[in-house]
Amino acid sequence: MKTIQSLAPQKVWNHFHSLTQIPRPSGFMKPITAFLLDFGKGLGLESFTDEVGNVIIRKPATPGMENRKGVILQAHMDMVPQKNNDTVHNFETDPIETYIDGDWVKAKGTTLGADDGLGVAAIMAVLEDQTLKHGPLEALITKDEETGMYGAFGLKPGTLNGEIMLNLDSEDEGELYIGCAGGMDVTASIEYKEVEPEGGDIAVKVILKGLRGGHSGLEINQGRANANKLLVRFLREAVASYEARLVSWEGGNMRNAIPREAHAVVTIPAENEEELLSLVKYCEDLFNEEFGAIETPISFKGERVELPKGETPEEIQDNVIDAIFACQNGVMRMIPSVPDTVETSSNLAIITIGGGKADIKILARSSSDSMKEYLTTSLESCFAMAGMKVELTGGYSGWQPDVNSPILHAMKESYKQQFGVEPAVKVIHAGLECGIIGANVAGLDMISFGPTLRSPHSPDERAYIPSVSKFYDFLVATLEQTPLKK
Repeated sequence: MKTIQSLAPQKVWNHFHSLTQIPRPSGFMKPITAFLLDFGKGLGLESFTDEVGNVIIRKPATPGMENRKGVILQAHMDMVPQKNNDTVHNFETDPIETYIDGDWVKAKGTTLGADDGLGVAAIMAVLEDQTLKHGPLEALITKDEETGMYGAFGLKPGTLNGEIMLNLDSEDEGELYIGCAGGMDVTASIEYKEVEPEGGDIAVKVILKGLRGGHSGLEINQGRANANKLLVRFLREAVASYEARLVSWEGGNMRNAIPREAHAVVTIPAENEEELLSLVKYCEDLFNEEFGAIETPISFKGERVELPKGETPEEIQDNVIDAIFACQNGVMRMIPSVPDTVETSSNLAIITIGGGKADIKILARSSSDSMKEYLTTSLESCFAMAGMKVELTGGYSGWQPDVNSPILHAMKESYKQQFGVEPAVKVIHAGLECGIIGANVAGLDMISFGPTLRSPHSPDERAYIPSVSKFYDFLVATLEQTPLKK
């Protein structure tokens, strides 16, 4: 069977294969950090980590190219750990199993890690290849991008020398990104004392799964279902019509991934069990009717479980369910001057309720600072009315476009020479590290580009094979044509 190591360009795919063999979920960076440092040192290149754990590798200019502007090649080392419900996989110990499906590389039941493994693999190929022409190079491979861009936030001024930064973390070949959305994490929480279930009650667990999920920035405009938003519709009706009481709720597990699965345990009077299970079936049919053109078949099932010792007090339960029901989710506004591009959105990402505490996590995004403030204030108000404590953390501004960027003009011309067409120049509704790094390192001229990926942050993640050669060839040509120092 054909493997990814046989694909072109082999040097990129070989390095990507190596990365798939090293567990690297966000928050578990030691193995991949050691691997990258060993790789750089094995090439005889200056290789080190900064204060927060970013890997930096420096490669001198090739002879005759010393007068070119220094280039920073930037990607992130971590990947989103998502798997199908029936897939047995430990992201901290197991390699990613890849396979080829036509023109696509996919993973068996898990995220592929092409976001941003292909960016890292391309950097490794450039560092290794002694035949390329380029000016001074620095590789900046950041840690924990997916959970909060901690590596980018921790980068200190003066760590890097380059004047140009090429971020290799966008997901449509043939497009150059010159701006991105900013973001803010919104966390609502409340503690409570559990109460005992009523005598004669039984417990039912409902499980919602089978949704596509996906990237909460890039795919937020595709109308995909949010598991938490579907589940709250059922729960509100179950409470109102069948005397259900909420015991626990778990939905979603990544702030920047659209929730694919959610489950809850409720108690109800025993005589209402049949009607509650009928409501489960009704909701399953309704959700599939509403989202049949977008989602794969949605599964929503209920089953009797052991009666718990405690449940959520009725007032807390009602307030929290109402707030979740009312919470803004999805696209809020498009950019008025660019109507096909999302400006402001939110992702009701993670809900954890049970054992005396409720936590709700939302990622708000906007390329407008004023609209980001408006959205986060709306979310804060929504949950504050439910008596919850609301915290706003991890805020970062968007990356503002510079249409007069020298590297942009050079790359547009280079792409047209290579491929006969001009690349599209866009602003992306995702939180690229460019905005944060650009704020820490003044004066950087930045562009983001990459190969074509689909459904990152979900087990449907896949990389379009023909795009990888074009992406890498364009990267090499860009390095050969880097502008001269002033």
